[in-house]
Amino acid sequence: MSLVLPSELVVDRLLPTLRSMLAVRLADRGLTQREIATHLGVTQAAVSKYVGGEAGGDERFREDPETVAAADRIAAGIAEGEMDGYDALAEVLSLIDALVDRGPLCTLHEEEMPVLEGLGCDLCVRGSDETVQAEREALADVRTAARTVATTPGLSEYVPNVGTNVGTALPEAADATEVAAIPGRIYVVGGRIEVPANPEFGASRNVSTAVIAASAVDPAVRGAVNLVTDDALLAAARELGVDAVEFDPDYENRADRLRDRFEAEDGVPRLAYHRGAFGVEPITYVFGTTGLEAARFLRELVAATSPSDRSD
Repeated sequence: MSLVLPSELVVDRLLPTLRSMLAVRLADRGLTQREIATHLGVTQAAVSKYVGGEAGGDERFREDPETVAAADRIAAGIAEGEMDGYDALAEVLSLIDALVDRGPLCTLHEEEMPVLEGLGCDLCVRGSDETVQAEREALADVRTAARTVATTPGLSEYVPNVGTNVGTALPEAADATEVAAIPGRIYVVGGRIEVPANPEFGASRNVSTAVIAASAVDPAVRGAVNLVTDDALLAAARELGVDAVEFDPDYENRADRLRDRFEAEDGVPRLAYHRGAFGVEPITYVFGTTGLEAARFLRELVAATSPSDRSD
């Protein structure tokens, strides 16, 4: 595991780029290289490289609007004598605060520490807390659940034309941004189930709607997988002692109608399905305490069927 601190990226990547940007701007305003070196706290030789475009740096900072604006303000303040070293430092620190809040520094940090990729990490902003841990657990759950779905023998027979997805909600989730799922959905390609990306929050509207409706009735139910409605799977569920609840396929106010349906059943069923409508593919939701638990039960369901059992 590579352990890289954001402060290392500030020193190694941001500051050289910002100094280069400032050197060019100060030179354009008529300051000598000696004067620029004094203001930036570097050697005159370094300023010569900055001005000559030989100092390198990271183009993501040069193109970042906040970095460009900060460099313009600092250069103007120094050149016009309205900003001293203290003021310039305050501007740089303010810029760093902005860049660690889902800015270019976050992108660089994910590249240097791949374990952060897809976590929506804002550890630098909020620090370590229970919410961050819950988010990590939800993302890890969906990642494992997606692998479970992709490696379930025979499951490709039951993936909808629009693709499938798996979702895990945070405790007390209120909307799709608090439900982790796979961006772009999970599709069948050449007979194989492909997971196109790592999980993210807010990546699935349909599965999120079902999960939020379920957790509103039973907070212990925070996961779901969707698949095509198929009589063979429904029959397998009955053989396993699991009843399925049918609901209206209409998308309008689906969360409210699902919640009402579950409340009428005195709880969230293992399976909820609809038979489709004009332009709406028949879909079944398999619920669980997490997306992974739902995916494991789905594996059990598929194992109890065979492709020849599938209805027309």
